[in-house]
Amino acid sequence: MTQQTENKFTYYLGDVMYINVTNLCTNKCDFCIRSTGDTVGGVNLVLEEEKFTAQNIIDELKQTFEDRCREIVFCGYGEPLIKLDIVKETAKFIKDNYPQVPIRLNTNGHANLIHKRNVVPELVGLLDSVSVSLNSDNAEQYAQLCSPNFNKETAYQAVKDFIRECAESGIETTASVVSGYEDYEVNLENCEKIARELGAKFRVREWLPAGYDT
Repeated sequence: MTQQTENKFTYYLGDVMYINVTNLCTNKCDFCIRSTGDTVGGVNLVLEEEKFTAQNIIDELKQTFEDRCREIVFCGYGEPLIKLDIVKETAKFIKDNYPQVPIRLNTNGHANLIHKRNVVPELVGLLDSVSVSLNSDNAEQYAQLCSPNFNKETAYQAVKDFIRECAESGIETTASVVSGYEDYEVNLENCEKIARELGAKFRVREWLPAGYDT
């Protein structure tokens, strides 16, 4: 039997289940919801530790799944694709056991930098859609907003490349931008142009002090 931890992996916002895969991240975004508190939807998303398996998540998912669930999203207090193998194994379980429920991934787009290879082909057939945080139309502002662990030019280009790879692979892809945070003026028109050129849809997420919409 898989040993359970004190971690909380799943939570609901409305009729959407979210999976909190990790608290680790390669960005430290100024507007990140983690800076406002430890909970989302009344659930504490601070993981006690990072040593767990996909089976730990799957066990909790089975216990918390509700028939009203219309979508399952990999999104929590960190970058899900840092735990690529866990995401893949969990997504496969969902596809095998809840095939009627679409799966989305919210990501900062750094996965290929993290794993030093193109991981998108490994996600095809497991994800129905992906939302990638573009957040700016240029590397300088991106670095100011997101404070990536990587070189700013490398990080921003990697995000754009990841968006393109996902779109070209056939995964429904959306490039998102957070707007309205403090005095940052993000050029939404340019961001949308970049998203369209990369083959993705475009979404503006208005910054909310207590978090974001779904």
